Amino acid sequence: MENLITQIALATFSQIVGIFGIFFVCGFILSKTQTWTARTYARAVGWRGILWTAWIGTPIHELGHALVARLFRHRVNKISLFQPNQSTGNLGSVDHSFNPKSLYQRMGNFFIGAAPLFFGTAVLTLLLITLVPNGKEIIRPLTDGTSFTTLWTNVIRTFRLLFSSENIHEWSFWLFLYISFCIASHVAPSKEDRKSMWGGFFWIVLLFFLLNAIALGFQKPGLTAWLEHLTRYLGIFFGMFLYTIILSLFHFVLASILLFPLRKY
Repeated sequence: MENLITQIALATFSQIVGIFGIFFVCGFILSKTQTWTARTYARAVGWRGILWTAWIGTPIHELGHALVARLFRHRVNKISLFQPNQSTGNLGSVDHSFNPKSLYQRMGNFFIGAAPLFFGTAVLTLLLITLVPNGKEIIRPLTDGTSFTTLWTNVIRTFRLLFSSENIHEWSFWLFLYISFCIASHVAPSKEDRKSMWGGFFWIVLLFFLLNAIALGFQKPGLTAWLEHLTRYLGIFFGMFLYTIILSLFHFVLASILLFPLRKY
């Protein structure tokens, strides 16, 4: 019995890490970069300095919450797409409620909290393809079999394609770059978002554990075989997240250099 529980726990752990590990790592990096960028602006031009990106980035962030809340059948009570509040630090909000008896809605809390990461990245990718002449070519190195061994090479190639001489002479490229800075600077889940995610994540882990227990009890392949097919597509998501991280880091470095002479503390 103890051996069976260990098998179920190990299978569940490997599946959770395989499916959600990328999202947690990328979300953590984006969250840290977002905090550093906001701090850079605050030290140079005050709290309102970040608003030049927030007026676009925050509505995209909140729309992600609202759309996924609807998808998981939560009741959206109020949406504030952009309402900066210096005393609280909030830029916008989505007030939603759910039926605690519904497992589907409980699990939805995780995806609702993480929604800006997915939705913002999807919008960035769409903008890249729409506004930049060679947009599809730029994103391809990051989604075509990305691995840790080829990661650095693909990142360099992406930068070269993005800042090619053909692109920098196009007004649409500079429009895209600005909007991308706005979205990438506000795509990470906030502190409040991360708190709500953990409750939903618990139920996701519990569901995986129960499904693995049932599969092993009936001597079926379980979730692992099915998830192996799913992980083939995770490289695409990883490439899109990596692209968002690149933009976010570039914004932070650029802001640090340009605003350094204005730093007050």
